[in-house]
Amino acid sequence: MLQARADLTSAEASAKLSEVTLSRGRTLLTSAAVSQQDVDQRAADLANKQAAVKADQANVQRLEALAGYKTVAAPFDGIVTERNTDVGALISAGSSAGLAMFVISDVHKLRVAINVPETYAPEIRIGDKATVATPAYPGRAFPAVVEASARAVDVASGTTHMQLTVDNSDGALMPGGSANVQVDLAGGAGSFRIPVSALIFDQAGLRVATVGADDRVLLKTVTIARDLGSEIEIGSGLQADDRVIAAPPDGIAEGDQVRIADPGQKPVAAVAGSVKPTNGD
Repeated sequence: MLQARADLTSAEASAKLSEVTLSRGRTLLTSAAVSQQDVDQRAADLANKQAAVKADQANVQRLEALAGYKTVAAPFDGIVTERNTDVGALISAGSSAGLAMFVISDVHKLRVAINVPETYAPEIRIGDKATVATPAYPGRAFPAVVEASARAVDVASGTTHMQLTVDNSDGALMPGGSANVQVDLAGGAGSFRIPVSALIFDQAGLRVATVGADDRVLLKTVTIARDLGSEIEIGSGLQADDRVIAAPPDGIAEGDQVRIADPGQKPVAAVAGSVKPTNGD
């Protein structure tokens, strides 16, 4: 930097001298003390010196810009969560290879990435509410909001990538950690959950055994809305007051007599009303 500034000062002095020499030559030209050729040479020399001044000025500006990189400033306030260099380490300018010198994180608001199964993805909208639970805080739930969705299904996993935001103004959560996410889904009207064991699949299709008003078996054809693992959400074929046989025996047939163990007790397998299933990732 000092050498560049010295070269600029020298070039400026030379240009000043050439300018004075040209001015004197033009004055002597009127008295024919010097020739026109001599004045033209002095003008060319001044132009050459001025060009050298501009080149040295550009070199000084370049070095000043490079010197500015000695101070690394983040575009936002945060904390250093990763440090990959130490004092005295050689850092090559203009090289994109290797790790970043520092990783700065703004932890006031965190993003949570989840993969939602294709079955549930259409029912999750931007702005839907969710809760986040972490192993570090058992029993505590952090409210979250669905912020973005890939709106595409990954072929390999059959899921849709979504992003949620969590308010972390108290700094309780740490970036990079794992969490369990629960997103509330608005269950469709007229949908019900039954145990998986209640399904009957035979040559007649997918059916469910129910108990009619005369305590006889009534087989109803149903469709599945969602597979929830140990439970199935029925899309159509059942009514809210239907009594479902939770584990029908093999060979059960339409019209078979059923004996209710305790008629005064509400059947455990009775179908519940409309539900709001949840999905966790």
